[in-house]
Formats: sequence, C-alpha cells, structure tokens
Amino acid sequence: MVPTPGKAKARDGVQPCGPHSVQLRFATGLTSEEYVRQQAWRSATLSHCPLHPKGGCGFARHTPYERVEPPGCLVARYYCPEGHTTFSLLPDCLASRLSSTLADVEEVVEAVESFDESREVLAELLRPDIGRQCALRWMRRRTRAVSALMVTVVGLLPSVLSGCERTLQAFRAALGATRALPALRERVADHLPYLPPPVGFGPRSTPRDRRPGPGQQEGGADPPRPET
Repeated sequence: MVPTPGKAKARDGVQPCGPHSVQLRFATGLTSEEYVRQQAWRSATLSHCPLHPKGGCGFARHTPYERVEPPGCLVARYYCPEGHTTFSLLPDCLASRLSSTLADVEEVVEAVESFDESREVLAELLRPDIGRQCALRWMRRRTRAVSALMVTVVGLLPSVLSGCERTLQAFRAALGATRALPALRERVADHLPYLPPPVGFGPRSTPRDRRPGPGQQEGGADPPRPET
C-alpha cells in the first residue's frame, strides 16, 4: 500500500510527499553553503520505505549522488530492492530538475523582472561563458518554470496570494519571506509531487506554444526531398 500525502511519518525533517514520489523533501532550513559545510545529507533519514510502510522490503540507505551546484553538495538516497526504486531526499535549498540552488534561480528570475534592456543582453551578462543562445535557453528555462509555478500556487494559497502580482517581490511580501521559492516549498509541501520544478517534484510544464500538434515536424533541417 502506498501512503497518501501526510500519512507517512517524517523523521529528521524528511517528509514523504505523496504516492510514487521518488524525490522527497528534506526540510532543513539551511542555506546551500550551510548544507554543504555541515554535510547535512548525513542526517537525512527515513523511518521506513514509502512503498512498504510495514517493512520487509530490504529498504536501506543508498550511495548519495553529487550535485553540480553548489560544489561538494551531495543528496542522500535510500533504495527499496523489492520496488526497484531509489528515493532521494532533496533539501529545501536546492532546485529540483535544475543544477542550481533555489536562491540562484530566484536571483535569475528577479534579474529578468527588473532588467530594463533586452533579454539577450541580460543573458550574456548572466552567463557570458556559454554564448548568447545557450544563455537565453538557460535563462528561459528558469523564468518559465517559476512563472508556471506562480500560476499554480495562487490557487493553492488563495488566502495568501489571491490578487498578488506575479513577481517574486510581491510573493515575498505576501509570504513574509526573504526568499519566495524556499518559502513556497514549505507552504505547499503536501502538493510537491504534482507541482512543477524548481520548487515541486513533478514534471516540467510545457508552454502551450511549444506543444507539438498532430503530425508536427520536429525542429531542425528539412528532410531531403525524394528523388524523381
């Protein structure tokens, strides 16, 4: 039997976040620097397997995996042999499905919100090491993800965010927090398996204008014409 959100027990700040969720929230309250310095992944533990609450499946700690950012950061993991499933315990300071911290993502989106010149110029300022087009994609991935998240969480927190302008500054003020994204992960913890990254653990949202239609050709060069 798979536990429903809120039914599984939490231990040392780890909160199982719903049916079949392979990424779980590790509520630490630490910044990314503090998390690395304290090697806090060592204290992330689960009291039992999310798939088999009664035990007997051989559930045990697994080798942690390394994140690109910040340097030296590891994420704790557990493995269920019977379910052939690995569970990772992601701390609140790290973004999901992005090799960034939530603070870094927030800084990028805030820069886009406040920058007066073109996004091409901003992209080159933020990531001069990867070229304009790659920098634009890197920046758009973050801004679109946060924009999709804002649309969703307004409905989850209507008493707090209803009528709130969809900017990080406005969200921070409404939430009473210095950082909006970590605060949102805490406030909507029960919904994380279904919310988009970088806060939630669900799939990425696909912009409507990029969804392929029936028979739509993929991007790239045209195929060669048949010989006549």
